[in-house]
Formats: sequence, structure tokens, C-alpha cells
Amino acid sequence: MSENVVHLHKATDPPTADTAPTVLTVVPDAPPVRPVPLWVRSGRAIKSGVTQESTRATVRAAARHGLYTFNGGRIVARRAWDGRTGSRYERMIRAAEAAGNLEAAEEWEERLQRFRAARHHRRMDLLHSPVDAAKGVAVGAGMSIGVLVALGVVMAISTGHVGDVVTPLSATVDFIALLIRIVQVVWGPALSIGPFLALLALWSVGRKQHAAPAWALPANVRNTEGEPITPSIVVKALRDLGVPALARAIKEMGDAGASMLGPIRIAGCGVEVDVTLPSGVATNEVQAKRRKLAENLTRHEHEVFITIPQAARTVRLWVADSGALDEPIGPSPLVTDDTMTADYTKGKAPWGQDLRGDAAALSLYQRHLLITGLSNQGKTVALRSLALWLSLDKSVQFLMGDLKGAGDWNMFDGLATTLIQGPTDEHVIQVTEMVEGAVDEMNRRLQAPPGTVFPPLIVLVDEAQVAFMCPAKGTGKDKRPYGGAKADSRYFMAVRKIHNQGRAVNVLMWQGTQDPTNENLPKLVREGAHTRASLALGTESQARMALGDKAVDGGAAPNLLRPGLDRGTLVVASDGISIPAGQSSITVRTHYIDDDAATAITDRAKALRDGVTTLHAIDHSPEHDPLADIAAVIGDAPRVRTKDVLARLAARNSDAYGDWSFLDLKRVLDDAGAGPYKSDGVMVVSRDRVARALANRDSNGSASAE
Repeated sequence: MSENVVHLHKATDPPTADTAPTVLTVVPDAPPVRPVPLWVRSGRAIKSGVTQESTRATVRAAARHGLYTFNGGRIVARRAWDGRTGSRYERMIRAAEAAGNLEAAEEWEERLQRFRAARHHRRMDLLHSPVDAAKGVAVGAGMSIGVLVALGVVMAISTGHVGDVVTPLSATVDFIALLIRIVQVVWGPALSIGPFLALLALWSVGRKQHAAPAWALPANVRNTEGEPITPSIVVKALRDLGVPALARAIKEMGDAGASMLGPIRIAGCGVEVDVTLPSGVATNEVQAKRRKLAENLTRHEHEVFITIPQAARTVRLWVADSGALDEPIGPSPLVTDDTMTADYTKGKAPWGQDLRGDAAALSLYQRHLLITGLSNQGKTVALRSLALWLSLDKSVQFLMGDLKGAGDWNMFDGLATTLIQGPTDEHVIQVTEMVEGAVDEMNRRLQAPPGTVFPPLIVLVDEAQVAFMCPAKGTGKDKRPYGGAKADSRYFMAVRKIHNQGRAVNVLMWQGTQDPTNENLPKLVREGAHTRASLALGTESQARMALGDKAVDGGAAPNLLRPGLDRGTLVVASDGISIPAGQSSITVRTHYIDDDAATAITDRAKALRDGVTTLHAIDHSPEHDPLADIAAVIGDAPRVRTKDVLARLAARNSDAYGDWSFLDLKRVLDDAGAGPYKSDGVMVVSRDRVARALANRDSNGSASAE
């Protein structure tokens, strides 16, 4: 039980040595918080109250409904004023004069004169109306009393009571007294409620017209993005464009500002409208404010295009449906139609769609081509799609140089006579000599007898800016530089020669280049192209380099395309594509053809040919073997026409075979025992005969070289 004992005395034993005394630390009180001034607390409270969404919504609602009533009164007053005066006709006259439509002005002036004459006639009638009204009241009252008395007489005769004569009169008097009592009862409340009903009517008018600032309108009304384009919206957008002369003219026109507008037509994924500008407003003033106009139309800048049609003092607006240009277009007919073929002379390449949604097709017949734009915007794909279509014409020959070397043109191996791919100076040298070989072929064709028909030869160089900027120079007797833009530049001069004379003999120069400057795209080269197309660019000066001053002055603006977002969208200036009358360019959204689809198309193109041996480098060897070269250019085809053999030999070694004629070819083949012969009416060379001749020559240990 010892555990239940409570000791009542204090322990006096000293603490043991191993027990440390407890140390107490005095913690000072925290300093008092400095009180926030009253004006700061008041400001915070006011700010919190003002910035609350409920407060903002209340202020917007109060302002909105108050302005509905006020502006509704203005609208009703304006309507009443227009109905009582000739101001409406005067506005129409000013609008017609501002638009230069004198016939309409004369018609409205005649209507105004008729309105004033009718109003004067009504006012003159008012002078006689009191007397006429008094006469009418006296006559009406007399006739009414007579009718009532006659009715009373009839009643008295019928009933036999003389007092019934005045019964109708007394009933009428009682009815009038009842009406007076009703009016006396209703009149007081009507006077009190009437103003409120009038204000309600004005509020209703203002609400229907949305007669309040945009910030005060409801959220569903404020959000006007994608709003359909109407004449009033276009007129307001032009009025608020910041062109003083245009704003003044529209203000004078009043509601008749819509007379500037032509019909609003549906055009593809948007609408199109022609705007006849008032006197004193230039078309370039509107063009220069494209972004502001687009925002006034509740669109993004890339969704509004301004061009100059044929009519004088007129701009053509194309406004896309909101977000429509961000949707992809359909696949290329080259991909969907396996039976499609090409016709270089009469056909057109299916390139894409214009902004109206119509198919955009480009004629390539005897037209040099230049496509430019910023990097990674779809230049190679756009250029390649044209070459893919043209490859389906088996008569077309290709010399190709890809100075990027990323394999974008690999599918043309076995289709192009020459295909050089790579970004180095050595590749530029090879491409330059390829273009110079095309110049020799052009000269040979120019010296042929008149009337000779030559197959198309497309000399295609992608990333041509690499060639113009190449610092390499010749190492032999010819010390001229390969790059540059001077008269001693080998690549520049070769391109210029083809531009000058190649079109006449179907030798055409196609170039793709990026980020154009005067250094990497000389003026003479870019102006030598018949078809000029540009993807997104950085500045207007680059747009002028790519398309020319005429196209840019006419509304072409590749510098306003969005890099990355508008990939594959081209602005084209060419007579080979259908462009609306009066415009100098057209915007095309090109079809995208990927590498796999491109390979399938080139496989179809190869099946149309007898077999093409593609050279991947220019042969600099001075020695050559004609018979072996003939066997090489024949390839796997069982037989090839003699003129095709000559063309392939010239492309293989222009120095050795550029001047060859049929007689030269026949001489070599006859000496080897593999002479040409006729098949289906044309002279051909047999692969088997040439192969046997080579085998016999090698077995006899003989070699033929020139």
C-alpha cells in the first residue's frame, strides 16, 4: 500500500550532480504592428468593391439601359425629323455626288422636289382646314340630331308614346356623359404612367439597335468575332479606318454610306465586296491600313485581303470566315487520281486552291519560274509538286540541282537526266556546270533548222541562293567565280542566258530560293522569271524583290502571311494562272504532297519512259567512249529513238556530244555493227545490238575512243 501514501513534507535533499538546472529565457514581446492609415484602408476597400465582377456588371447594366433610352430617343427623333423634312433626300444626294454618280444624284433631287411640293400643298391646305372643320362639325351635328329625332319619331309611332321622340337623344347624351366620366377617372393615372411608357418605348428602340458602347453591351453581344459581314459593318469599318477624307465623306453620306459598296458576294470560304472610294481618297491609303481594317471587321489581319480591281478608285475586299484559313485543303489530284497525265503544251498543273475555294492551276508552257520565301515555309514542296505533274508528260526532260541535299528530290533518281544533291561548294560547281551544259544545249537548238521541235528541258535548281553566294573560283584557265551577281559570275551568266533565249526552244529555268536579297537573288535574275511566286516573307521590300513592284502595288502582300501558320500559301504573279480582272496577283493555298506520295507519282512517270540513267556528277574526263556512252544512255530500255539518244548524250557530255547530229550517231553505230533501224516508223537504237557490239569489241581487245 506504500504506493498510496502521500508525503506531506518538502524534500530537503540537495539535487544530484547529474541533474542540470532549468534555464529560463525571457522572450521579448513582438513589436506592435504599425496601424494602416485610414485612407489606405479606404482605398483598398474602394478598389476591392470597384473591381468586383458584380460591381462591374452592375455599372455596365446601368450604363447600358440608360444609354438605350437616351439613344433610342435620338433614333426616334432622327426618324421623325427625316419623315418631316427633306434631310433623307439631301443625304442621298450628297452620297451620290461623293460616289461620282450624277444620275443617281439627279434622281434623288427630283424626289426631293416632289416631296417639297407635296409638303407645301399640305401646309396650304392647313390654312383652310379650321373653316372646313367647323363646317364639317356643324353639318355632322345637324345630321346626327336629325337622324336621332327621326329614329325617336319612328319609336313614338311604334309605341304610341309621344315621349319616345326624345329617347334616342337622351340615350346619346347619357353615353357621352359616361365617356366623360371614364376619361376623368383614367386621365390622372394615364398622365402618371404615360411618361414611363414613353421611356419604355424609347428603351425598346435603343435595345433593338444596340445603341450603347461595346463595353456596356452584354457578353454575348460584345463577342462579335466571326460576325457575318454586312454593308453596315463594312461602312463602319471604313469610317473608323483613320483616313480623314474617307471619314468625312461617309459622315456626310449618313446611312447612305453603303452606296459605296457593290454587292457582297460569297467567295469560297469568305465574302467579297468592291468598294468605290469617295473623291479625295486614294486606294493605297486603304491598303496601308489592312490590319486596322481587319480588326474593325472583327477579323485577324491574315483573314482580310485588299486588291485593286479594274474599276477606277475602287478596292476589292475579300474577308474570310473566321478561322476558315486555318483549315487544311484537300489532297492533290496527283495523289487521288492514278490515271492523271500531263500535257506540257496545253495542260495546267493542279497547284492548289485560291481564296474563293476554286482550283488554282498553273500553265508551265515556256515560262521560267521563281519561287521564294522564308525558310521552312513549303517552298520545296510547292516547287516539287509542279515538277511531279510535269514528269507525267514523258517528253519532258529534267536537269536538277538540290543545293540543300536533304533528299527532298531523291524520287527523281531514274527520272531526271542529271540529279546533283548537296550544299558544298563542290556541289555548286557541279550545278553551275550542269546549267552551262543546258546553255550549250540551248545554243545547239537555236542553230537547228527552222521548224525543228524540241522536247521540253527543265533546268531546276532548288536553294539557288547557295549558288549565288558561293565564293568558289575556277582553278584552271577559267578563273571566273562560280557565285556572285556580276558579269563574270558563271552561274549568274548561265541563268541569264537561259532567261534571255531558252524559252524559244523549250529550255526553261526553274529556281527556288529563300529570304531574297539583292546579293542572293540578283535583280536581273528575278525579273527574268515569267511566273513569280512567294511564300511568307519578312518585309515589303522582300515582297517587291520576289514579285515585282506592280504586283505589290496592286495588293500582293506575302510579307503579311504568317510564317509557320500559312505554310504552303503562295502569292502568285503570272499570266499562266487565272487572275481576276484588274488584279495583278492571286493567293494560292498549295496542296501538300509528302515524300511517299511523291515517290508513287514518280514511279508512274518512270513507267511512261523507256528508262533514264541519272547522272549524279558532271563528267570532267576529256576521254570518252561513244559506244559505251550510247549503251549507258540507253539504259534498260530495249530500244530508244535516235533523237532521244542524241539528247541524252548531249546531257551526259555536252562538250563531246553537244554538236552531234544523226549522221555522227549513225557513223559510230555502223562502225560497231549496231546501226540504227526503223521501228513503227521512227529510227531507233537497239540495246541488244549495242551490247553485242561492246562485247565483241572487248573480246577482240579493241577500244574505241575519241
